[in-house]
Amino acid sequence: MEKSFSLLPFYLLYLLCCISSFHIKLVSAFGNVDGSEQWGYVQVRPKAHMFWWLYRSPQRVDNASTPWPTVLWLQGGPGGSGVGIGNFQEIGLLDTSLKPRNSTWLQKEDLLFVDNPVGTGYSFVEDEKLLVKTDWEAATDLTTLLKKLYNENESLQRSPLFIVAESYGGKFAVTLGLSVVKAIKAGTLKLKLGGVVLGDSWISPEDFIFSWGPLLLDVSRLGINDANRSNSVAEGIGRQLAKGQYYEATITCQDLQNQILRDSHGVDFYNFLRDAGSYPISGMAVALSDKIDMKKGYSMYLSSNASSVDLASLMNGVIKEKIKIIPKNVSSIDTFSLASTSSDGSFISCFLRWEGLEYFTTSGRYALYCDNNEDTKAYIESYQNLRFYWILGAGHFVPLDQPCMALKMLGDITQSPAASSSYMKDINEETRC
Repeated sequence: MEKSFSLLPFYLLYLLCCISSFHIKLVSAFGNVDGSEQWGYVQVRPKAHMFWWLYRSPQRVDNASTPWPTVLWLQGGPGGSGVGIGNFQEIGLLDTSLKPRNSTWLQKEDLLFVDNPVGTGYSFVEDEKLLVKTDWEAATDLTTLLKKLYNENESLQRSPLFIVAESYGGKFAVTLGLSVVKAIKAGTLKLKLGGVVLGDSWISPEDFIFSWGPLLLDVSRLGINDANRSNSVAEGIGRQLAKGQYYEATITCQDLQNQILRDSHGVDFYNFLRDAGSYPISGMAVALSDKIDMKKGYSMYLSSNASSVDLASLMNGVIKEKIKIIPKNVSSIDTFSLASTSSDGSFISCFLRWEGLEYFTTSGRYALYCDNNEDTKAYIESYQNLRFYWILGAGHFVPLDQPCMALKMLGDITQSPAASSSYMKDINEETRC
């Protein structure tokens, strides 16, 4: 690993529309008169158009010694709309009822939402063959978008960019981070990369599915026989992956999820300490066990816990009317995948190749707190440019389950001028980071 890259901060947390003809400039930008919001399309490849939406924080402080950060939010799925889900259901200015969100991350950073990859949300291709087939192709498109947005914008260039990803977005974040570093070194991208943040990322499905049985056995959601059945199906998925049978493995994974839902009597896949039957989303467990179309589950879960407004109706109605530039035959749609993983961080020791690993694993954890509450809300373990966070009481969607801790944590990660260090109880001087 090159020294210059090793200094890049890296963080880990616990969590198609085709157009027959459409003509658009390489970069188009629209927005509010006061400049607080901007949005538009970037033609990342001929006939491939990526939608972006930038929010400027009303708390923004221009300080040369501590520049105001920007967060690029990458949604999971794959196929989840960051412009829709991340923005209106998790961290944006407004919720799906278009009411102000008290825990919006705009209190600490500017926010850049992108519908990634093309074919997701408002992003589209004019030919189905132009959809990306690999994470690296998606990274290339995103890097092209960043070049178009940053290279001619000195204001953005002064703001360090933090790539923050949730779920499958973590795979996009890793490849994008590498692609951005290469572009910066080559002099083709004028951007200061602040760090990469992976939130409960779906970066190694085979390892994750093997954790489901033992994990749910430990928390008593599965019995021994149930866990053994889960492990057996997981082994079958491993064999399919080894043979390159990825579609078949995906189907078998859905079968495994359905089996676990039945054996556990409806465990919540987005927070395994909860029962799906105790939430408005409880019908999802039945839908999954009956193998009903799973595409809407990702955003539907958030809608049930965040507000009563249907996200698709919002994005294809009032938001589309506000933006005005979305082609009539483009609709914001989502695909989704379930993800629930063990939270002990042991995969770091197994897979991370880094000269600082030994020091990291022996550095010890420190408790984190939120506001003036004495209750422990999280833990952090850190060494040099790597930090690992455990967020207590949160499932897959940390900003939804623990909004205060998520906001304070991101403020610390990005070193936002608006961030307060009080929630860490002055342990920053003790941690080696």
